[in-house]
Amino acid sequence: MKLQAFAIALVTSLLWLLTSWLAPPAWALTQVRLFDLDYHECPPELAEGAVTSGGTAMAANCFIVTGKAENKSDKPVINADIFGRIYDANNDSVMQNRTRLGSIEEIPPGISDFELRISVPANQPTPLHLEQFKAAGFTGMVRR
Repeated sequence: MKLQAFAIALVTSLLWLLTSWLAPPAWALTQVRLFDLDYHECPPELAEGAVTSGGTAMAANCFIVTGKAENKSDKPVINADIFGRIYDANNDSVMQNRTRLGSIEEIPPGISDFELRISVPANQPTPLHLEQFKAAGFTGMVRR
């Protein structure tokens, strides 16, 4: 009985060793810290736009959010989603029911600059308050 259990354990171990190199790498979601946030109005060539809700268009102001992204991994983070909250001067949410604000195509290891274009309904007063910004992405291709 002991010999049979040993043989099963040996065969299982050998199969694991032989097939483990075939398994695709596991890509874990990598968190990226966003800091030194600021914003400014878009240049005229980017500034035109509207915010639509329920099929109706409203006038909008265009802003570019800028800041630093810190990727602590040793690999580039690809297509990182940006999350955060933006409030107007009255502390009303600029992006109702939405915390995903956009994405960064690639974040190299270390600290790098990023920018994000946003449209804000023209009736929401400035200054804007940028809170709880972060990004998350993968250190490799998710789909092939």
